[in-house]
Amino acid sequence: MSYGTLLTSLENGIFTITVNRPDKLNALNKDVMNDLSSAMDEVYNNQEIRSVIITGAGPKSFVAGADIGEFIGLSANEGKALAIKGQSLFQRIEDCSKPVVASINGFALGGGCELAMSCHFRVAAENAKFGQPEVNLGLLPGYGGTQRLVQLIGKGRAMELLMTANMIDAPTALQYGLVNYVVPQEELLNKVRSILDIINTKAPLAIAGCIKAANAVWNEKLDGYETEINEFSAAFSTEDMKEGTGAFLEKRKPVFKGR
Repeated sequence: MSYGTLLTSLENGIFTITVNRPDKLNALNKDVMNDLSSAMDEVYNNQEIRSVIITGAGPKSFVAGADIGEFIGLSANEGKALAIKGQSLFQRIEDCSKPVVASINGFALGGGCELAMSCHFRVAAENAKFGQPEVNLGLLPGYGGTQRLVQLIGKGRAMELLMTANMIDAPTALQYGLVNYVVPQEELLNKVRSILDIINTKAPLAIAGCIKAANAVWNEKLDGYETEINEFSAAFSTEDMKEGTGAFLEKRKPVFKGR
């Protein structure tokens, strides 16, 4: 499937989604959000996709925020609808049963930082910059940024970044726990792919269970420990569990089929 604002490719089970508006620093507009939603439909429905990379085109920017021109003249109700739509999309990314990793190749600001935080984890290039500068516009994050930033780096640091609108560099993001790795930009995609190549050898249903249970830590509607029990017990009825335990006892590599 082709998209007007995205480039996509599927190789060795890894589906790469590239936001392709380099002249606008890959800013999020209505078209990008709609295309991302359609791309996530493809991720959810295509069995050949085992894992996902989200990145931005060009060397300067992952996603440098929302397209502010589209905010002009919006009413409070229209702003609410925009936030609901953005939060719904980013929640679908967070809840995806397949691993989704942000490959951050430059600016991840505003909605771009929120997009990165909705992924299961993040790998940054050395030139990456992070921030939630919405207060400079008389706004605040609307796509889940206030919640996920607190979850990832703690309330005190999150409050400071939200209220000062300051940017942090990649080493600081690593220190804060916002990203897992910082690598030279030319090594960025290979680093992410190397991690996903390992993950893709594991049992897909068990991976999905790990995602669901870990996400339940922050979900008020779910009990995390109960979710873990349910996912753990469900794994015993899968062919993958029989294959994994059998392979361990037979001292061979397992071949998981997601069943």
